[in-house]
Amino acid sequence: MENRELNRRRFIGTVSAASAGLVLGVTPVFGGVTDTKDKLAILGGNPVRKNKKWPEWPYVDEKVVDAVAKTVRSRLWCRINNPENGTVATFEKEWAAMLQAKYCVATGSGTQSLNTCVEALGIGPGDEVITSPYTDMGTIASILVSRALPVPVDIDRESFQLDPAIVAKRITPNTKALMPIHIMGQPCDMDSILAIAKQHHLYVIEDACQAHLGQFRGKRLGTIGDVGCFSHQSSKTISCGEGGSIVGNDEALMEKCYTVQNHGTSRSGKNETIGSKYRMNELEGAMLVAQLVNAEAQWKRRNENAAYLTSKLKACPGVVPQKLYDGTESGSFYLYTMGYRKEHFNGVDRNIFLKALAAEGVSLSPYISEGLHRAPWVDHILGLKEYRAMYSPARLKQYREELDCPVCDRICSEEMLMLWASGPLLGAKSDMDDVVNAIMKLYENRDQLSKVQP
Repeated sequence: MENRELNRRRFIGTVSAASAGLVLGVTPVFGGVTDTKDKLAILGGNPVRKNKKWPEWPYVDEKVVDAVAKTVRSRLWCRINNPENGTVATFEKEWAAMLQAKYCVATGSGTQSLNTCVEALGIGPGDEVITSPYTDMGTIASILVSRALPVPVDIDRESFQLDPAIVAKRITPNTKALMPIHIMGQPCDMDSILAIAKQHHLYVIEDACQAHLGQFRGKRLGTIGDVGCFSHQSSKTISCGEGGSIVGNDEALMEKCYTVQNHGTSRSGKNETIGSKYRMNELEGAMLVAQLVNAEAQWKRRNENAAYLTSKLKACPGVVPQKLYDGTESGSFYLYTMGYRKEHFNGVDRNIFLKALAAEGVSLSPYISEGLHRAPWVDHILGLKEYRAMYSPARLKQYREELDCPVCDRICSEEMLMLWASGPLLGAKSDMDDVVNAIMKLYENRDQLSKVQP
């Protein structure tokens, strides 16, 4: 699995010679001007897109460079050197304000943010947290670190999000929280998630690590549940290499988050609880503060380009853009994703489709190759004496039997098509036309796909 899995971090390292290697080329405009009914590039035809770069990512401008240089020269690199007015404290205030949240606590990564919330909510040995198997391992790790039990449940085929109907069936007396993931940066079904949480008196920890600035029913993602967590890793739409943040409106809970991430030491300096050192440093804070200046303009452009792609791809029944739930006002579009329907491409396997599409100059990815419910961590924890002591044999047997996620398996092995969007969705309309033209060329000439060698 290690050699095959393309998770949300390693995807960038594999595909991103940032934008250059992601999608290469020049050409047509989808709208009738160009006749795409010609020979596929993989069979010797002309590619749709050739030698044309996408916007580079991570985003860098002189404001970012100057902010980092200023911080380096200050020699105040740790937030404890300037706890109230340093770059990290400034980022916390500005990020909370941008999200219309009352409080923010910055951390060293999205995984650290999630684990900080698990600890601050008192979730630990013997407790269970329901989440999705279609995610980065950081989601699962944030629960395991506290020796609670992650309970992955299957996802919806069209939205790729946690399926609330299955969530409701997996609740046990030990369930303490739901950890929905706004996968790809688009809102999950928060109406249903909140209703289930209210009915069963559960906490809601939003994994918004991919979902910067997305909105659902008038609220920014991350501010809807009890707490929300973001990643600021290099690939994310607001990034600093590694970094994370927690937002919330409950002052007491957010103070607990601060204390946990500060190795259990409160703002008053008292060593009060269990916690690791998860602090963000001032260099990361400087990069983030400088990036916030352009963040909303970039978010708006990604949404515009995503809407444009979706409107044009309606012409192709063989690719189905990610379903957005009622109440979705905007997404983050960290990724732009589609479901591949091979029946509309003469039954041709997705790998052949991707190979032919890459030859046209548009390289999409299947993203995660295997859901985390199939990963080795499951056997590992079920063999640990801690888990055998905390959970009954009957519960662990049931747990293993319920690790069946056929929709997730199908999406991973057959259907996911993904365009990394942090940089590419900042492109021009002509770039979006290239993506659509390449897909439409394959669809209109799908009879040729059977000639492509695996």
